[in-house]
Amino acid sequence: MRQAIHDLEASKIREVANAGMGRDDVLAFWFGESDEVTPEVVRQAAIESLQKGETFYAHNLGLPELREAIARYTSSLHPAVDAARIAVTSGGVSALMLAVQALVDAGDEVVAVTPVWPNLVAQPAIMGATVRTVPLEPVGGEWTLNLDTLRAAITPRTKLLIVNAPNNPTGWTLTRAEQEAILAHCRDTGTWILADEVYERLYFEPTAKACAPSFLDVSVPDDRLVVAHSFSKSFLMTGWRLGWLVMPPAMVEGMGKLIEFNTSCTSVFTQRAGIAAIEHGPDITPRVVAHLKACRDVLVPLLAEIPGVQVVAAKGGMYAFFKLDGFDDSLAVAKRLVTEAGLGLAPGNAFAPEAQGWLRWCFASKDPQRLVEGVARLKTWLQKNRPQ
Repeated sequence: MRQAIHDLEASKIREVANAGMGRDDVLAFWFGESDEVTPEVVRQAAIESLQKGETFYAHNLGLPELREAIARYTSSLHPAVDAARIAVTSGGVSALMLAVQALVDAGDEVVAVTPVWPNLVAQPAIMGATVRTVPLEPVGGEWTLNLDTLRAAITPRTKLLIVNAPNNPTGWTLTRAEQEAILAHCRDTGTWILADEVYERLYFEPTAKACAPSFLDVSVPDDRLVVAHSFSKSFLMTGWRLGWLVMPPAMVEGMGKLIEFNTSCTSVFTQRAGIAAIEHGPDITPRVVAHLKACRDVLVPLLAEIPGVQVVAAKGGMYAFFKLDGFDDSLAVAKRLVTEAGLGLAPGNAFAPEAQGWLRWCFASKDPQRLVEGVARLKTWLQKNRPQ
């Protein structure tokens, strides 16, 4: 096996989850998904597709109907995007990996803004790239970007910048002005941008289009920009593995070939479900976002009341990211919380070394009372175990 694969670090989130899976007494908030099932109208579309016998290969880039639906959906939120710029993928993680495969050679330099979902720094490492990280800076529980530090890190040697905003795990979100500044700098250096914007609809600040700022709002089609999306979060479709990419027109033909050599295509019945999700999105997504905001507003104040906890309500995403003063080993604490408190959280150092001492709590819970009970378990555990 290649050395780059040997060197990959196993998921610390999975390490914690494996310690608690199968235990009925554990309240699990470790994974980034809602515990609410996919809406029935979406599931029914897949059932009907299967009943029609749509079990054969599809176009590498996706069903034309789905690409058109995604284009209409994207254009309703951002400047018009042509369906010819869209590729359907087998999940958001596949979209991201395809983009990295398309752009990164062994030995290339990649810059990533962290803390971030670990796949985003692992993918270029798999390709043999050198990954440099630019950490966000925590200020009173809120993570912020030092734009000058980021620009200094991106040079003509930098092949690709990877940025996830709204961010998993911190909830940090880029402003429109920051996106304009980053894009202008990357144009000067010739650097590609891979923008992971899968949480753009899970945005809690008041906006005209009910979504977070996007690089699509400040770019032109020929910019060196690839935007990755997923049906997982906004449409409650994590297990379906359905995503998409928006890319410059010149990339599309090559992306079709790359998909052929990865997954060949996305299953037709899954794509039919995606079409239904977009058609019924005005009924699905606003309800999901409103519920997540309500969950956030239940959890964060309760955490903030606990002595020694640093937390700020996230502007976007589905996570509360908080620091426990006096506990420096996030992985050890997360494992202890599973075994000793029946509480399953993700360790901060799974997302970056600078997030050591932090924990991520996914608040996408159908029943907010689970969040209340989880905080009670955390408080009880801290009363017994807080360092003196």
